[in-house]
Amino acid sequence: MKLLFALALVVLPVSAADLLNAPTLPHKLVANWPQLPAGWNLGEVSGVAVDKDDSVWVFNRGAHPMIQFDKTGKMLQAWKDVPIKSTHGVRIDPQGNVWAVDVAGHAVVKFNRAGKVLMVIAQPGNAAGDNNSNYAFNRPTGVSFAANGDIYVSDGYVNSRVVKYNKDLEYLSHWGTKGKGDGEFDLVHDVAVDSKGRVYVADRLNSRVQVFDASGRFLAKWTEVGQPWGLIYSTKEDVLYMCDGLNNRIAKLSLDGKVLGVLSSFGKAPGKLDFAHNIAIDSTGAIYVAEIKNWRVQKFAK
Repeated sequence: MKLLFALALVVLPVSAADLLNAPTLPHKLVANWPQLPAGWNLGEVSGVAVDKDDSVWVFNRGAHPMIQFDKTGKMLQAWKDVPIKSTHGVRIDPQGNVWAVDVAGHAVVKFNRAGKVLMVIAQPGNAAGDNNSNYAFNRPTGVSFAANGDIYVSDGYVNSRVVKYNKDLEYLSHWGTKGKGDGEFDLVHDVAVDSKGRVYVADRLNSRVQVFDASGRFLAKWTEVGQPWGLIYSTKEDVLYMCDGLNNRIAKLSLDGKVLGVLSSFGKAPGKLDFAHNIAIDSTGAIYVAEIKNWRVQKFAK
């Protein structure tokens, strides 16, 4: 097994100097994005996603947990009665359905675009599951989709694993346990899938991204790119964008783990970040960042 892992590890960690010396991304803050009705506020913003029409879905812990905006920041709709205990990640599938992760409810909920519940993966009473559960989680964090329709859930704060389903929500496999070794995790905080089916896992407290094939076979680890909290794959650019939540910056990463650029730093002012938690990219390359502590989502455009 050690030999297999050694052969699979084809990507070497980048040096810390690569991160420190990386160029600044060309993106600039879009001021006053988005626009909310008078008297409305977001809560802690835990998730943000972009659909095929470049609509932006903001998942937050306020009075309206799910809000849809157009790319200019105009509000399109807001859901008030959402059966979620505590928001976390959100992603839009190729059919336009909204997948929301309930970290406190140990659940993943699939909605249509009008807010109707289509499917729930959870135990009765929202009980937590263990590492061997096929359809139960313990503080899950994110969800991602492969080109063939397979679904990956990062599960999460306790179970330290990734769970894989097919497009019909039939359980296929899972991998990962608590630890620091290859294929082990300490707080699986997000998951992303590239066009070739490789799976990228935000191993948050181990401060690394781990890379796997579609079956969960370990391929690589990137140990000096920062601390990954949110990951998103850009099909157009064939790169990853990452929220470095510990250092409050965004990093653009090649698929061999090279830091191609960075953006922002800690702060409260517009354009700065505090607890950069989740990230999304639209068709133009604009970046949307969800912040926990600043209770906002910000847009950075080229």
